[in-house]
Amino acid sequence: MADSGAGENTRTITDMRGVQVKVPKEINRVVIIDDGFVEGLLYRFGKQDLVVGVGGDSVKKVFEYNFTTKDGEFYEYTNGMNTVRYLFPEADDLPLVTDGKTGINYELLASLEPDLVIVRAGAYAFRAGSEEALDKALGTISSLGIPVFVLYGPTYQDNASVDRIADEIKLIGEIFDEQASANELADYLDGIITDIKTRTAGVPDAEKPRVMEFGLSSTARGEGGAGMAWGLDTIETHFIEDIANAKSPFTGTGAFVVISAEQMLALDPDVIILPTAQGYHPAKEIYTAPYYQNLQELTAVKNKQVFPLPWTPYNWAKRLEYPIEAMIIAKASYPDKFTDIRVADWVLNFYKKVYKVDDKTAKELRSVQWLDWVEEENF
Repeated sequence: MADSGAGENTRTITDMRGVQVKVPKEINRVVIIDDGFVEGLLYRFGKQDLVVGVGGDSVKKVFEYNFTTKDGEFYEYTNGMNTVRYLFPEADDLPLVTDGKTGINYELLASLEPDLVIVRAGAYAFRAGSEEALDKALGTISSLGIPVFVLYGPTYQDNASVDRIADEIKLIGEIFDEQASANELADYLDGIITDIKTRTAGVPDAEKPRVMEFGLSSTARGEGGAGMAWGLDTIETHFIEDIANAKSPFTGTGAFVVISAEQMLALDPDVIILPTAQGYHPAKEIYTAPYYQNLQELTAVKNKQVFPLPWTPYNWAKRLEYPIEAMIIAKASYPDKFTDIRVADWVLNFYKKVYKVDDKTAKELRSVQWLDWVEEENF
């Protein structure tokens, strides 16, 4: 919360570290080290032009992905983007103070003369497990005389969940004096998750569908595996078990766990969810690509119960689109409980409410997230 008595030109706002940060009352220049979450909020607030530097290159990139079927048919996906990259193409021209693979360029950061630096821990630049690197970076930024405000994304918290994303939104609203808009958005996003939980509540364990996120990663194939799995301690399984109230057949721990075809066949989920994993992966890939023919006996494959999530590059800490993932997982798990929701239309309404865009822009956002399949398949 803000302390209006902190000074004539600053307010004291406590960040998610519990540190009281003196935030300028007037912010004209801000550097954001994140993967699009904070940038998306500033777009909603109409204040994206205040961003003078970024620390995640997914807000700058335009992606392509392709694969060839066993019959030689070629499929290509182009113009894939982080939603912020589409909404705010000027981001491509902004200086990149870190690409997440290397440390922060402090000389460049200082030259941008920001009034404030916002860091979202858990995003690509400071993923879970990088506490020492984060502490060092925060100390160096502070030593430059630049106030730095820290958010903790879901994957940086003790228990990975989306429960505190509303807190993050409200803190950014407080910093930029957009409390009403931030509260409205937080309530809307929380309301979606509450609705999903309400619809899927009360299902006995024995009747829960067995649902698994399975990463069709070229890296996993290169290591001799069939794909990647996510354990019970990850945000991915949180979506399956705690939000959609389904059951994960993979009961291990850890993220990006390479598993073999034999392991996957033994797990044999009823529903397979395809996340972003070293590329976009449509259902057609697992059905038809030559390197997945050894998975054709999976129940989910035989029953055509494979559903791709939106294209979300570098989505380490979850961005504002996380309810889209939750809705796809929930409807795929319990189609009978979501017969009134046509995701193809629902997602357009989602974009319009979150980013305050028109119908044309909402349809374009659906396309750049490679979600047009929901329209094509009437999902």
